[in-house]
Amino acid sequence: MAEAILSQEVKKAIVPVAGLGTRFLPLSKSVPKELWPIVDNPMVYYAVDEARRAGIREIIFVISTEKKPVMEFFRESLKLEKFLKDNKKNQALEEMKTYYDRFRDLTFSYVYQKKPLGDGNAVLQAEDKVNGEPCAMLFSDDIIDNDTPCLTQLLKVFKTCQRTIVAIKEIPDEEIPSYGVFGVEKIANRLYKIKSIIEKPKIEEAPSNLVHVGRSILVPETFDYLKRSKTVKGENRLVGAWEEMINDGKPVYGYEFEGEWLECGNKLAWLKSHLYLALKHPQYGPELKKYLKEIKVF
Repeated sequence: MAEAILSQEVKKAIVPVAGLGTRFLPLSKSVPKELWPIVDNPMVYYAVDEARRAGIREIIFVISTEKKPVMEFFRESLKLEKFLKDNKKNQALEEMKTYYDRFRDLTFSYVYQKKPLGDGNAVLQAEDKVNGEPCAMLFSDDIIDNDTPCLTQLLKVFKTCQRTIVAIKEIPDEEIPSYGVFGVEKIANRLYKIKSIIEKPKIEEAPSNLVHVGRSILVPETFDYLKRSKTVKGENRLVGAWEEMINDGKPVYGYEFEGEWLECGNKLAWLKSHLYLALKHPQYGPELKKYLKEIKVF
């Protein structure tokens, strides 16, 4: 197994987008949360663009029947381009072409998750597409703001250790009861060996302040563990597979990445992330800061 992994590069990424988005109701009933805007791009754009920048060449979306618009977003629309050209909307046409040129070297495919049975179940649906290769996995409701993509940082570590790598970040004590927390052993700068995973512990019972952020590199045997992983409240979870791998002596590493973690998993987090990136935007940021001063919101 190790030799098979060593001979291959990570060129595929799974992006699960089949969730119901219940925290975003009522709007998510009509508009998939992955297409909610973060400044002037949809949420899912940031995960796909990070994968592209990290050298990924194939994006595998795990979708539900309601999430087909997510796939459509990354497909060029000849009808729209013709309309823009016929109506001499040259600037808009140029912007659209530039946008899709960015993803021209990517291959997009998709598989269905019939029921929302957890992130592990979603990843498992992509097994045939992954075809026995190590792959990346990105959640679209986690955005990492950094010049060096978080996925690039993970891939650099993967080249050395050839094992499961999970993106981790330190959080304040008061947030610990809302996350799965890792028990770890530090082995190098920013690199940890994960020893245990505790879901939503009390602050005094937490083994660390390090939690999983939605980026990881999965080795092929992850799928075998997902198939036999125990469900929790009807869901098959990636962390469950990682726990069993750890129990079997299979190394799982956590890398404390460099960058700002922007969460978009609920309405307030989405609003904060939207504001953060809007204020940093080279075109819109200066005017927004000026406007906020004018209306005296602080």
